[in-house]
Amino acid sequence: MSANGPNQTLGFTTISRSVASLAVSVVHTLERAVAGDGRMRTARGNAWEAVCADRARAAQRRELERLVAELAAARAAVQERRDARDAQPVS
Repeated sequence: MSANGPNQTLGFTTISRSVASLAVSVVHTLERAVAGDGRMRTARGNAWEAVCADRARAAQRRELERLVAELAAARAAVQERRDARDAQPVS
């Protein structure tokens, strides 16, 4: 006896999957109508946004490291001037 016969009844899971599939289709169509084809979220778009965010964070990190290096160099220069001034005898 085949389970796929013509007298097979619809079960709860079959109906749930059908409703879920229909809901996804409706949401997809609605998103396309509202947002437009160019603004739809895709896996490729999400990946590209993540790459851009990583690059932006890396650029900010480099800028911060550059500023810290400048501050450290300026502080070292001030300390050298103080040391040179303190090493001179007072007349």
